Amino acid sequence: MNKRKGSRILIIVTSHDRIDADRPTGLWFEEFAVPYSRFRSSGFDVTVASPLGGNAPVDPRSEPKEDAGKIWPDACRVLQSTVPIATVNAADFDALFLPGGHGTMFDLPQNTVLRELIGEMADAGKVISAVCHGPAAFAGVTLRDGTPMVAGKTMTSFTDDEERAAGLDGKMPFMLETRMRELGARFVPRPNWSDHVECDGKLITGQNPQSSESVAAAVMKALG
Repeated sequence: MNKRKGSRILIIVTSHDRIDADRPTGLWFEEFAVPYSRFRSSGFDVTVASPLGGNAPVDPRSEPKEDAGKIWPDACRVLQSTVPIATVNAADFDALFLPGGHGTMFDLPQNTVLRELIGEMADAGKVISAVCHGPAAFAGVTLRDGTPMVAGKTMTSFTDDEERAAGLDGKMPFMLETRMRELGARFVPRPNWSDHVECDGKLITGQNPQSSESVAAAVMKALG
């Protein structure tokens, strides 16, 4: 494998494992495994962090089958030993990637350490990317001048229509598309479950799990 000197990607996953007493949740596995495997096979150094560190919860609805575990053994392994967000330094990375899963809606927007890290990377002109519910982490992020990071940016995420189709619109702390629009984003939805990516400068976002591969490709292109 040829290492890409100076190209380091930080992936941050959720530590939150329940929507309510009846619904376990966490990371949507494919949204992590596909980009992680693409980044690693292309020679990028990758660090995986989470708010709590340690074993990252995976949404049971997305847990890899036995064959997937064989296809993505490294992805399965690294999720068992994520590092705490508080131990990473924004200056050490060239890009940030945030995969989704409904767990992200509960812990990432509230994490002040993560807010500061994303803001610092955005102010430094680093690549900031996310897919599906991953952009929930942008909800409280402001730039150095105090403006919301997504204000005026063309972007996408899991849409309100997709949330309603999933039957979880009444269970979320907020509706992601709506929140991004409220923060001033130029939000671009496509029909439910479309493979859809938006790139606005160094901000790269994907709509849903079907967009994971395309987001990974866009991140690598942005990193050259």
